[in-house]
Amino acid sequence: MEEYILSKEELVKMFKTKEIMDTGKGWFLKNNKEVTIVALHELEAKYVKDVANAEFYKLIVEGKM
Repeated sequence: MEEYILSKEELVKMFKTKEIMDTGKGWFLKNNKEVTIVALHELEAKYVKDVANAEFYKLIVEGKM
């Protein structure tokens, strides 16, 4: 399993260029590796209102690349 930290802009670009695709069954990279996306907030969890509006995201790639 590999992990990457991306800015919101980088993540949006990956979706626009179809490097990451939402299949309805999950998020997948071009090479069909499943990806988990975790929002990274600088605030405590009890203060976070919008999960989709973080500055950075952790991309967790399942299996080996």
